Amino acid sequence: MMAFTSVSAQKPAVYKINDLLNRINNSSDTTYVVNFWATWCKPCVAELPEFEKLHLDSKEKNTKIKVLLVSMDFVEELDKKLKDFLAKNKYTAEIILLDEVNGNDFINKISEKWSGAIPATLITKKDKAQNYFHEGKMTFDGLQAVILNK
Repeated sequence: MMAFTSVSAQKPAVYKINDLLNRINNSSDTTYVVNFWATWCKPCVAELPEFEKLHLDSKEKNTKIKVLLVSMDFVEELDKKLKDFLAKNKYTAEIILLDEVNGNDFINKISEKWSGAIPATLITKKDKAQNYFHEGKMTFDGLQAVILNK
């Protein structure tokens, strides 16, 4: 079983695509909100506060929603760029660094609708038969509407 690092340490866990898929496709009743982003992507960085708000709202209301912020930055930049970015912004949602270099190996495993552009968001509902994928920016209200099926 894989150990998950503490978010407060601002050191993201480094996953391969199969680690991420195993995590979000388990049989729990948790809804996963998985945002793919990078520090060099301005629209991605602009929407991160929306996901942090969802994370804090879910935590406060004790809902079974887990926000995973999956960084697409290069693993070589973890100690330089990514850690500094996370320390500066103090996000409390769980951060994961996806260690994959060839998009052809993982993009379709996330969604056949995904062109590979970021930001992109995958929401897996409790029964996993209700997956939602969106390429582009999302808002807190938009995230809530998808989660609550409004």
